[in-house]
Formats: sequence, C-alpha cells, structure tokens
Amino acid sequence: MAHRDEKQAQLDAVRVEPCDAPLTTDQGIQVDDTDNSLKVGERGPSLLQDFHLREKITHFDHERIPERVVHARGAGAYGTFQVYDDSLAEFTRAEFLTDPSIETPVFVRFSTVAGSRGSADTVRDVRGFATKFYTRQGNFDLVGNNMPVFFIQDGIKFPDFVHAVKPEPHNEIPQAQSAHDTLWDFVQLQPETMHMMLWAMSDRALPRSFATMQGFGVHTFRLLDARGRSTFVKFHWKPKAGVHSTIWDETQKIAGKDPDFQRRDLWERIETGAHPEWELCLQLVPEEDEHKFDFDLLDATKLIPEEEVPARPVGRLVLNRNPDNYFAETEQVAFCTANIVPGLDFTNDPLMQARLFSYLDTQLFRLGGPNFPQLPVNKPIAPVRNHHRDSFHQHEIHTAKTSYHPNTLSGGCPVMAGDTAFAHYPAPTQGEIVRKRAESFGDHYSQATLFWNSMSDVEKEHIVAAFRFELGKVETVQIREGVVVHLNHVDHDLAVQVAQGIGVTPPERAVTQNHGRTSPALSQVNLTGDEPVKARKVAVLVGEGSDSGAIGVVGDALADAGAVSELLAAHSGTVQSADGGRITVDKAINTMASVLYDAILIPGGEAAVRALGKDGLAVFYVTEAYKHGKPIAAVGPGAADLLDKAGVPRDAAGVIVAETPDASTAQAFVDAIARHRFWAEREVDHIPG
Repeated sequence: MAHRDEKQAQLDAVRVEPCDAPLTTDQGIQVDDTDNSLKVGERGPSLLQDFHLREKITHFDHERIPERVVHARGAGAYGTFQVYDDSLAEFTRAEFLTDPSIETPVFVRFSTVAGSRGSADTVRDVRGFATKFYTRQGNFDLVGNNMPVFFIQDGIKFPDFVHAVKPEPHNEIPQAQSAHDTLWDFVQLQPETMHMMLWAMSDRALPRSFATMQGFGVHTFRLLDARGRSTFVKFHWKPKAGVHSTIWDETQKIAGKDPDFQRRDLWERIETGAHPEWELCLQLVPEEDEHKFDFDLLDATKLIPEEEVPARPVGRLVLNRNPDNYFAETEQVAFCTANIVPGLDFTNDPLMQARLFSYLDTQLFRLGGPNFPQLPVNKPIAPVRNHHRDSFHQHEIHTAKTSYHPNTLSGGCPVMAGDTAFAHYPAPTQGEIVRKRAESFGDHYSQATLFWNSMSDVEKEHIVAAFRFELGKVETVQIREGVVVHLNHVDHDLAVQVAQGIGVTPPERAVTQNHGRTSPALSQVNLTGDEPVKARKVAVLVGEGSDSGAIGVVGDALADAGAVSELLAAHSGTVQSADGGRITVDKAINTMASVLYDAILIPGGEAAVRALGKDGLAVFYVTEAYKHGKPIAAVGPGAADLLDKAGVPRDAAGVIVAETPDASTAQAFVDAIARHRFWAEREVDHIPG
C-alpha cells in the first residue's frame, strides 16, 4: 500500500509541475505554434508543406485499430435523395441538385463521436450525420453533424480536442463521456470552444432518435455554376418528424435499459415502413457578400442565423432500406470530405482543409489500403477509369497493357475529360506563408450568447443543469473556475447559475454585455416538424379485465397518425378483456421501461386498473413518464385511478382523462404526442419517482 501511495504521489506531481521543455515533432524539431496550420495569408488555403500538420494528423488518424478513432459507434441505412426542381441550376452544375427527374441513391451513417463501438447510443455527445450521394457524376460525401458548428477553428487542433474528450489515458475512464478533467481543461484554455459547448450542453446533444435530429454540413462550401461563378453555401438537413430530445435522467436510464436505443429505432422505423425523412435546405450567400457578416464565413465555430439568410428547401431525403450486413456496409462505409462532384467546391476554412487530408488518410489505415472505394458500399455508380493498380484488396482484374498516362498502346485511354470534368474555383490567393489565426476569427462569445438567448426557459434550465453535472465531475477546482470565467463572457446569469452549482465563487459582474439578439430557429420548441407523431412509441398498460373498446378507439387513432402502440402486461401471451375476449400482449412490462416510450395509454377496466395499481412497476411507469414530461392518457372506466396511485394530477398539461373512449379523446392524445413533451407546464418536484 505504501508503494502504491508513493506511485500516486509521483503521478500527481507530474500532473501539476510546470513543463518548460519545448514541443517537438517526431523528428525532434521544435514547434512554436500547434494551434494554427500553415496558410497563404491569414485566410488563405492550408499548405501541403506543413509537415507539422501532416505529422500530427497522420499520427492521430492511425491511433486506433480496428475501429474508427472517432464516430466508432454508428448505424446506417440506404435511401434516396431527389431535388424538387431545377432552380438551383442558377447556382450549380451538380446534376443531383439540378435535375428533379433523378433519384440519387444514398447511404447515411449516424454516429456518436467520443465513445467506442461498445458504448451506448444515448450519451451526451455530438452526432455524426454523414451522407454518401452515389451521383452519376461520382460520389459526393457530405460529412456533417447534428450541430451546425464545431469545437475548434483549425484542423490542426483536432487531435488535441479528441485526446481531451477521450477517456483519460492513465485509466481509460470515462467511456463516451465528456464529464472529466481533460476535456474541460482543454475547454477552459480554448475559448473558441464556447459556442459549441453551449450546443453540447443543450438538448441537441441528447437526440430522441436519429430521425428527430437536424443535420448540418458545418463548413461553408461553394456552389459553382456552368460559367464557374461561385456562391457560398451551407447545408442543412431538417427532419420531417421535428427536432426532439430526451432529458438527462431519461438518457442515463436508456443507456442501461437499451444501449442500442437509437440504432434500434432507426432499424424498426425502416422495417415497419415509417421511413425517416429530411428536407435538404441551403443557405446561399453571393460571393460578393462574403464579408458582410459580423463573423467570418470560414470560421467553423460560427453559423449563419436563418433570420439573416433563410434556409431554402431544395430536396427530399428518404431512408427506406436497412443494410444486409452491419460490418460489410455500416462498418466498412468510408466517408471522405474530399469526395466532391462538379458544381461543388471547398473553401479555405482551415478546419475543412485539414479534413480534406485526414479522412482519406484515416480510411487508408482503417480499411487496409487504397482500394477501399471498390467495396460495394463505397463503390460509385459512375464509371471508374484510371491507372491505379494493385495493392491490398484489389478486386478489379485489369487487362489493359498500360497503366500510365500518356500512352499510345491503349489508344491514349482513358482520355482527359472536357467540360464535364471537375474544376476547382480559381479563388485569388495572395499573402505571406504564415502560421497565424485571422483576426476575423477572434470573436468566441457573441454566437454562444445568441444561442443562449434563443433558448426557451426550460432549455436554459437543461443547459445550466448540464454544465453543473459535467463540471461537477471535474476534480480540479481551477478548471471549473476557468470555465466559469468564459461563461461570464457569454452571459452573466448563466455563469452565476453554473458557479453556484459547482462550488466556485460566482462572478460579481458581467465582463461582456449581453447583446440581446436571438434566433428563433435555434430553439427546438419551434421545430415540431410536419410528421411529429410518425413512429412514436406508446406503451399501453393492460391487465386482466382491460377495456378493449378504449384500446381499439385510441389505438386506431394512434395507428392512423403513424404511432406505434405496444401492449404491456405483467406477462407475455394474452389477457382477458372486460367483455370476455382475449387481448394479445406484445411484451411483458418487466422487459421494457417507460423511458423507451414516448407516451403512456391506460385503458379502463376496473379489475385491470386495480391490478395495475398493485404492480409497483406499472405505477412507476406512469410516475416516471409524467416526470419526464410525456403525454399520458387514462381512458375508460376507472383508468384515472391509476393516475391517482402514481401521484399524477388529472388536470395536468398533457394528461388526457376520459371515462368513455371517443374520437375527440383519441385525437386529443394524438395532439399531445405531437407536442412531444410538457416540461415547462408540469409541477413534478413533489411527485416521488
């Protein structure tokens, strides 16, 4: 024990002692800046000669085997994308964005970022939203997230950020969590993270399902028309089911009850025909308006408020087919941000520039060589003709005598393309070669304030609670204090509330005046969707003597709205209805949990309700669902008695009570489910559970 204490003291000493030894490359070359990639001018493109960037990213990309370093846990599906009309031809020559007669096949992979393949689906994290378009002009990979901004501004910082958020190296703890010292140490030293941290502490980091979250391309891209004219563009995916989340208590319980909750939901939606749908929307900015904003379009920690540049609906994405084999397809799919088609192009965003190198390097390592595009899930539908030969996993049998260009022995084939070839935008570039951040990237707080101001009261409560939980797990007081200092630049009241919950002295006064601006498009309260009930799951609590009439009337209305009802009883098989018939039970109640459902239906029947009232698990279902803000319907004789037993007020918002089942009652329940939650309206503190 003495030896162990001595060893721990040594480790603690190493952690706190200052280090004045300079940072070097793997070749021992000293480095004076590891925060900025080498560029032509402050806002120019990154340079391939930046050996420090390439070494740092390459080493990071090759750290983990065999799973992805980030986005290891995911779920995927096939589908189609179709543009609504040809109006985008004014801006781009990308065929899949301009020809409404073309149905473009896609594969979409959703994922968490920080955790390993064995982690849970519902952890607090960013979600990847990567779409591979198999266009007739080649593959286009839109590799985005469910949040429109990112933690860092320059890709050279990506290894630092991920190292910080991953499990701490001395004990490989905690898994798939950001609530630990190293992540928040990084945050308090990098104020550019503040905007993203507000998103990460919000309900956006706890999506209810993949089908109920937005997707974003994050970066500013270019559209190029037939004349080569450039328009800046931001990509948005907007779910038809609306944007909805779980809450923290629910999230943690789901991780234990069903760690596959979100991938199961995606699979079941597709299998049952409730195909998830999104609308592709574009924010378009003319080239001449690049500098009209109070932020830099090349800064990935910033978004364009939709009130300034509306998100224009242009097409529809539908996921309608599950993979046949998880490994062959979902695991082997290889997304590369550099995969782009004519009519699109990159910008000098320094985060994007590093990704253009990193993703290809990652896939080369992860999939064992350069022939990964030949795997079926990665293979383009466009014809492939080039002089690439051999290496690992070569599937093609090349019969041509030549593998070089130019040649005469193969008739000069393949030849250079003409007007149909990909062409980069000839952006003018000048400046000294520097390793420096542009001054226009210097505002780290105003958009974080915009996000905070745009939240509803209940969303703000959740953000404060998230900061308190995460920072409450941080053992180093100075780190907690450092984060509060930054939060005080975002909003003084936010900083005070967080400080009060984590044991540090609240700031006495604001250091930055809140600008008061809001963007309603940022609040989930305003994003209910066009199909808010589709594929929602309703737990129907039944027992011996349940009212089959209530089950039928309300169940039919739910089915018509696209919801999925599951009848739960104390045991599997069947139970007898009040009229003497048999009711088929879908699942035993002890195999499920209320957190796995979006709403609760209690059908009447005096005997059944009495029995349910004696079943502690059934009572807890109702109590917990109420505390989580979910709709509850008690319909039929005696049904409301179970509400009383569970301590649920009969007149509470989102609680539907009716002695006799009828169409209006059923519709009221459907409408309540469309609301998703009743967080703000319910008084839950006095209710146990």
